[in-house]
Amino acid sequence: MSEKTNIILSATEIKNSITRLSHEIIEKVNIKNLVIIGIRNRGEFIAKRISSNIKIFSKINIPTGFLDVTFYRDDFQQRLLQPQIKGSDINFELNDKIVLLVDDVLFTGRTIRAALNEIMDYGRPSVVSLAVLIDRGHREMPIKADFVGKNIPTSNVEKVLVRLNEVDNDESVYLVKP
Repeated sequence: MSEKTNIILSATEIKNSITRLSHEIIEKVNIKNLVIIGIRNRGEFIAKRISSNIKIFSKINIPTGFLDVTFYRDDFQQRLLQPQIKGSDINFELNDKIVLLVDDVLFTGRTIRAALNEIMDYGRPSVVSLAVLIDRGHREMPIKADFVGKNIPTSNVEKVLVRLNEVDNDESVYLVKP
């Protein structure tokens, strides 16, 4: 089976989307009570970029951490034969904070559900909001992003691949069609 790959976001478009997301977050959230948590792997780097942008735009340093939701997923035994565990890194208080959860692609909602379960193991935030670079639809859980870089209508057989320089030495978002 051959696959067809189309670039749907260039490096410049990714940067512009993350900048716009950062401005929207500043406008809609009390950033003095905000913490940011990125979902590993690529959500981690998008979270770092948003946090950096907020610091540049508002002069406020936002505590930023990362979650590895591997063991919180309801399907991890079916998906991963040898999971690569990077561990979570949250070294700040979550109680009564506004938590901005960040991921690269929102698809079925299962990763976000797992992240929400793990967040509750760290504390009781006052609010949890979700920011994603790409929302591709096809939810299996009642989960909706509060901040979206780009909505990409897809079919179930298509894949959205986010590539970031920090991980892939490439900065693009691709739509892969079978």
